[in-house]
Formats: sequence, structure tokens, C-alpha cells
Amino acid sequence: MTSQLLLPGQAAAPDGPIDLGTMYVMHFGFRRDLAAFAASAGTPVADRARWQALRARWAKFAMILEHHHTVEDEALWPRLVRRAEDAGNVAATATLHAMEAEHGEIDPMLEECAADLDRLADAPDEDARAAFQVRIVAFRERLGRHLAHEESDAMPLVQRYLTQQDWTATEKVANKRASVALIKYLMPWGRYRLPPEAAEWVRRTTPAGTRLMVAVLEPMMRPSFLRLERTAFAGSETAHAS
Repeated sequence: MTSQLLLPGQAAAPDGPIDLGTMYVMHFGFRRDLAAFAASAGTPVADRARWQALRARWAKFAMILEHHHTVEDEALWPRLVRRAEDAGNVAATATLHAMEAEHGEIDPMLEECAADLDRLADAPDEDARAAFQVRIVAFRERLGRHLAHEESDAMPLVQRYLTQQDWTATEKVANKRASVALIKYLMPWGRYRLPPEAAEWVRRTTPAGTRLMVAVLEPMMRPSFLRLERTAFAGSETAHAS
């Protein structure tokens, strides 16, 4: 039995043989980012520099979330559905189809928030800010429910039906589909403000060859990452280095 990470905001960390830390670190980052966006939604409409930074930061958030969901839809849920169907587990199959359906609800909300931020970055627009303030709260709540549903109901199915080899194959798909821009941004993003036990987990589980690459490249990526954090989320608790 593998000891599982349990991070702030996480709904569950089901026991099992597979180390699901990568999933939980990603979920932590999504929750952290949305808290910061929600806290910044009242930025004065005249503060064009900050709205432009928020637009740029939303694009980074969207890039990571879309990649995460695409990998799940292509490489994780279909494999789990097959295993659940083979076992005759109707309830499990329904849960996994719900995961895919929830992605379909989340993606349009992601685009609507991006459209509001485009308007605010281009010109002072009180209507766009009011819309964004409503949409970011709704998006945070909807994604939060999805993440909790996944942690509570889908991850136990991963532990029940998949092997470590299956999980490793899914992670290989994620790596193969990742662009250079995504990989470079994930280096500081994935470690930002992690609790110490999670930061230690990342250090311990990073393969030796990758660890060397990260040690060289992350210090190069981190300053620009932090500059955007401070500009986009000025005044919020997430706007300083950890």
C-alpha cells in the first residue's frame, strides 16, 4: 500500500498500490490558481497592465487544465471504463462517463472567462468585469466539485482496476502530448506554494534523469513565472514567492 498525498482542499486520497501524487499536485495547483483569480476579480478596470497580466496568466492556467483533461479523456477514462465494464461494475462505468461529461461542462466556462479577460485587457469595461466576477466564482465552484468528485469516486476506481504499469502508461501519454511551452511552465507552476511534504514528494519521485534537467532549467523559468504571478495577483496572498 502506497502512502498518498493529502493536500489542502483535497477531498480524498484513497488507499491503494498506485502513487497518485502527480494527480493531487495538479489538483492543488488548479485550486490555488482559481483562488488567486477570484481574489483578483475586483481589480479596477482602469488597471490595464494588471488585466493584461491576468489574461496572460489565464492562458497559462487554461493550457495546463486543457492538457490535463485531454490526457484523462484519451488515456485514463477509456482504460478504466473497459476494466469496469469487464468487471460488470455498472456504477463505476457511470462514474467514469460522468468524469468525461463534466469536462464538457467545464471547457465552455473556461472559454467564457477568457473572453471576459480579453475585453478587460483591451479596454476599461465595467460590464466585462461584472461578468468575470460572476463567472470566476461559478467556474471555481464547478471545477472544485469536479475535482472533489474525481478524488472521492474516480481515484478509488484507479486503485481498484489499474496497475502501476497502467498508470505509468498514462503518464507517458501526458509527457508525449506536452508541448515545450507547457513543460517549461510546469516546472515552477507545479512546485509553487506546495506544502513541504508535497515538495519533498516531488523531489523524491522525480526520475534521476529528469531531476537533473529540472535542476538546470527550473531556476531559469522561475523568475519570469514569479514576475507574472506578482503582476497578475498583486495584493493577493499568492503574489509572493514561496
